[in-house]
This record gives sequence, structure tokens and C-alpha cells, in this order.
Amino acid sequence: MKQLVTGSNGFLGAAFVDRLIQRGEKGIVCLVRPGSDRSKLDAVLAKHKGADVRITSGSLGSIASAKALIEGVDVIHHLAATVGAPPADMFLGTVVATKNLVEAIIAQKAPPKLVLISSFGVYGVADLPKGTVVDESTPLEHRPIERDVYSHTKLRQEELVYRYHAKHKFPLVTLRPGVIYGPNGGAMSSRVGIKFPGMFLYLGGKNVLPLSYVDNCAEAICVAAKNAKFDGDVYNVHDDDLITCDEFLARYRREVEPLRVLPLPYKALQLVSKGVLAYHKASKGQLPALFTPYKSATTWKGNTFSNAKLHSIGWKPIVSTEEGIARTFEALRQRFKKAS
Repeated sequence: MKQLVTGSNGFLGAAFVDRLIQRGEKGIVCLVRPGSDRSKLDAVLAKHKGADVRITSGSLGSIASAKALIEGVDVIHHLAATVGAPPADMFLGTVVATKNLVEAIIAQKAPPKLVLISSFGVYGVADLPKGTVVDESTPLEHRPIERDVYSHTKLRQEELVYRYHAKHKFPLVTLRPGVIYGPNGGAMSSRVGIKFPGMFLYLGGKNVLPLSYVDNCAEAICVAAKNAKFDGDVYNVHDDDLITCDEFLARYRREVEPLRVLPLPYKALQLVSKGVLAYHKASKGQLPALFTPYKSATTWKGNTFSNAKLHSIGWKPIVSTEEGIARTFEALRQRFKKAS
């Protein structure tokens, strides 16, 4: 079986390739864009010399290039997305690239299976009561323009894929991870707070943090590729033993770096958000709308989460939350020491 992995040199992508190799999978083709940083993927392949893995350079920038890339492929693991770029580039690299890929899929006589990696960011939770359980039946975002660009692009990506799926019925499964973390990832989710020079604005309070250790997330993709129905089914991805934002932050401050913390409770945040939004409008955009009541409710009102559906197809975490945090904070501590 031939398997194509897009985004294979990213944080999750490299961990996923590692997991495929550990599970004894063959015929793995890693797609990397020309000129992109291959360090994470190269480190994985250095651990598994002789593995049945091939790297191909290319892009999903056109339907023609996508058709060439998926020729003879049985399963496509679509992890690629553009992040940390101007909005137009993010839509181009995530939504348009996915459209090209899907057009290539439906052009095949025997369409390959598509495993789409989405995000919790597609859910519309701002108007739901505090503590609502987020599962696969939770409504999708209906005001995406008022969200961050990443969530907006992931929602549009999903909507596009499911429009095509409704018409062409190609094999499709979607996974929506929560906060993916691990030794090679970032230090702090915005669900906990935002780091400014010399200060950490703490916003998460006692909210549950939907952590997904990167190896557990990679395992979820492997399990879904084997056991999902591929009828457009969707699975939330997060670990079992979730902790709260305040527990995460307290441990981070003990084990990584002694952040100066300014806590801002949710009610106070909403007042600040209203003020920021009012000034943003009055200044005609001179002050960015970093906080708005809608954004704040989406991220920091507080939800609980369910991964029961993922468990139903045979997934189990391979790394506990305790071990995942320990590994991550050790790597972050070493990174912090080098930077000090």
C-alpha cells in the first residue's frame, strides 16, 4: 500500500511519519515543499535507516501537480497547512491547496482514501454555555471572520472538502485535534494565555485544556486510517487525563521558567474585550482587535471535551499526560537555558 503524507516535515507530520514507521507501515511517501525546513523529518529518518520511506519534492499549487503526486497512492494523509503567514497566504496554502488535492482525487477512477487533519478551531462554541461538552456533534463556527485566521482557514478547508464529498462520495475521514504539544512544539497554548515581553497574561483560569501529545495524535491518525468508516466520519483527538490551564501553568513555572504572570479573570476579560473592540472601531482599525467579546468567549469561556468516539475505533493514548508533560517541559527547559 502506498501512502502519501502532506506536511510531513512539520511538527505533527514528522511525528506521524515516525509513528507509521514504528507500526511497520510500508510505501510511505513524504511530500515536502521545495526550500522548506526538513530538519524534523530528517531527524526521524535518521532514526529509522532502511525504512520504506521516500521523500518527494513538490506542492499542491495546481491540480496538475496534485494529480502527479497522488498517482498510484492508496491513502493520503493530509496534514499540510500554512500557518504564521499573511491571511492570503494562509488561505492559499490551506484552502486552495486542499481544493487542488480534492480535484485530483475525484479525477481518479479509484479515488484514494483521504485522511484530513482539521482542528478544534472549526467549532463554534462562543454562544454555548460555559462547561458545554465539545464532541463531534458540536455545531461548527458560524462567524469565522470574527475568529483568528487559522481557525477561519481550517473551517473553510473542511467546508470545501465536505461539499466535494457530498457530490462525489470519495473515501474521507476527518480528525480534529485539540492542543497538540510535545518536545519539538511551542511552549504555551493561547488557551492558557498570551506571552508579552516581560509578562504572561494569564487567561485560562480553571478551564480544561484539551491537550493532545504529538505521539498520541499521530497514533490517532494511524488508527483512523485503519479503522474509520471513511464515509465522512469525524473524530475529536485529545488525550484522556486532561488537566486545567492553571495546573499546566503552575507546573510550567516550576519546571521551565519563572514567568511573571498577570491573571485576568473571564468577566474582566470580557470588559476589556468590549473596550478594545470599541476603540478598534473608533480608531478605524489603528488598534488591532486582539480581544473581542466573541473571540474571548470562543477561547476562554471554558468547555469540557469528549474523545469517546475516537476510543470507539480502537485508539488508546500511547503516552500518558504525565509523561507527555514531563518530556515536553524537559525539552522546553533546555531551550530556555540556551536562550538565557
